[in-house]
Amino acid sequence: MGYKSLAACVADLEKHGHLVRIKEEVDPYLEMAAIHMRVYDQQGPALYFENIKGSKFPAVSNLFGTLDRSKFMFRDTLDHVKKLVDVKMDPMSVLKNPFNYVGSSLVALGALPWKKRAGSPILYGQTKITELPQIVNWPMDGGAFVTMPQVYSEDVDKPGIMGANLGMYRIQLSGNEYIPNEEIGLHYQLHRGIGVHQTKANELGRPLKVSIFVGGPPSHPLSAVMPLPEGLSEMIFAGTLGNRRFRYFYDDEGFCISSDADFVITGTVYPNENKPEGPFGDHIGYYSLVHPFPLMKVHKVYHRQNPIWSFTVVGRPPQEDTSFGALIHEITGSAIPKEINGLHAVHAVDAAGVHPLLFAIGSERYTPYQKVERPQELLTIANQILGKNQLSLAKYLFIASQQDSPALDIHNVESFLSHMLERIDWTRDVHFQTKTTIDTLDYTGDGLNAGSKVVFAAVGDKKVDLLKEITAQFDLPRPFQHAKLALPGVLVLDGVAFESYEAEQLKVEEWKKACRDTDWNGIKLIVLADDAEFTAKNSDNFVWVTFTRSNPAYDIYGVDSFTEFKHWGCKGPLIIDARTKPHHAPALIKDETVEKRVDQLGAKGASLHGII
Repeated sequence: MGYKSLAACVADLEKHGHLVRIKEEVDPYLEMAAIHMRVYDQQGPALYFENIKGSKFPAVSNLFGTLDRSKFMFRDTLDHVKKLVDVKMDPMSVLKNPFNYVGSSLVALGALPWKKRAGSPILYGQTKITELPQIVNWPMDGGAFVTMPQVYSEDVDKPGIMGANLGMYRIQLSGNEYIPNEEIGLHYQLHRGIGVHQTKANELGRPLKVSIFVGGPPSHPLSAVMPLPEGLSEMIFAGTLGNRRFRYFYDDEGFCISSDADFVITGTVYPNENKPEGPFGDHIGYYSLVHPFPLMKVHKVYHRQNPIWSFTVVGRPPQEDTSFGALIHEITGSAIPKEINGLHAVHAVDAAGVHPLLFAIGSERYTPYQKVERPQELLTIANQILGKNQLSLAKYLFIASQQDSPALDIHNVESFLSHMLERIDWTRDVHFQTKTTIDTLDYTGDGLNAGSKVVFAAVGDKKVDLLKEITAQFDLPRPFQHAKLALPGVLVLDGVAFESYEAEQLKVEEWKKACRDTDWNGIKLIVLADDAEFTAKNSDNFVWVTFTRSNPAYDIYGVDSFTEFKHWGCKGPLIIDARTKPHHAPALIKDETVEKRVDQLGAKGASLHGII
């Protein structure tokens, strides 16, 4: 069905048992986020906060907390959207071949944005930044943030909504050096459409007009996070998925306004005007620290009658953005593999914070006349993956051949890694990219956006039986001891904290010498961790620690390692040093006092009794 507003969505969810109201007064400082996380962990309902301390506006969260709830919200349009993804959301393609898309063409035509100001609900009233819910998620956050925004900008060379970008970039409302009600922080990372727009505006010495939409039909925030091909309009997608054309107009100052939004913040971003933004607890499970980011000078804050503030909580996966990802996969299916020849599947591993770790399956078709004994086409595919939009932010890419195991599942961490480790040849199949770009939120590298990548490619028959049970042979010498088996063939060790790269390189080399008589049969990967028991407890902990706390070029070692004509390899197990380094950002830790307050909402007679 097509929701006209966020309020209509809330009413529909409540009617069908997908939403609960929290009537007690809640504190936007830490408490609302803690409530959200507790309910999300239980795969509970969407949450409507009626009484927020310090704000007259109610708020909603966890709308997309489960895939089933997302499917419910878009129950009448999801199948149409999947068909339209096949034509890359281009209504003109549908018009040229209408009989190929019977049942979908009308949806595509009806998705074109509609410029309509008369009677627009968003013009009901205006407010100030300080009157919005000042939600702070984590104890060390630098202030209140908008965590479910739709940030709208236009291309100065191609003005108008069809060339515009709608993205979800965090907005800092308070704290740091921002002048209250006059300035807010605009944070965006690499490979974001708004960056292209600001670059062009800067070159012309012109301010960039930015509009931030909050709320509106649920198809709007989803559109802001969809990985659409460059040049395709998020507003068309919003209209298609929501079965309601994206309604907009331009106000008297020339800002684009979403008519169906609950709130719209307008402002300008001037060339070379930045201010410190952060810290902020982010989706990798650590804080992103303070850095200069674009400063947005606020013009107006519009709101509709009885508006609802929409928010989410960002932290170590799984969180609501995990469910966003599941919905995106449901919609796009094999869209990305279709754009890279030979690629069958690619998966950004959510438990590892999404960007640090990719699993992929490709074809080996270069030499059908002979048995494939080493990666060939897989390496070509890997290079394309690491050059593709946000996939290029990955640090670790494991890629296997579809011919070796047609049933291989990239979503099963243990089986996929076992398949790789059974086949990989560390002397040949390790390929580094050094001094390159990584995710802005990843602090394992040697600077903001800077780090390294590695591709592990494996083809052919099984070469080794992976160890599945630790024996006495792994009573290892200091300083790396306390061996735990995390996965078949994967050993996790702890014993000493990281000091510096200079000291640790010597330490690791001495330890390898001390282990020269160790029988590594069945062990392919060794991970050095701060806490081996925690790291090996389950596969989620393992991939989170291993791949969010290491920089490939700096932190990969190997037993019997060598460099041959600039190619690095090792004859024994590969070693990843995943201990916390001094330059890493701190991990996210909940406030226990706040957690105890949340407990009270689960008591008999309270709003969340029976849910948490």
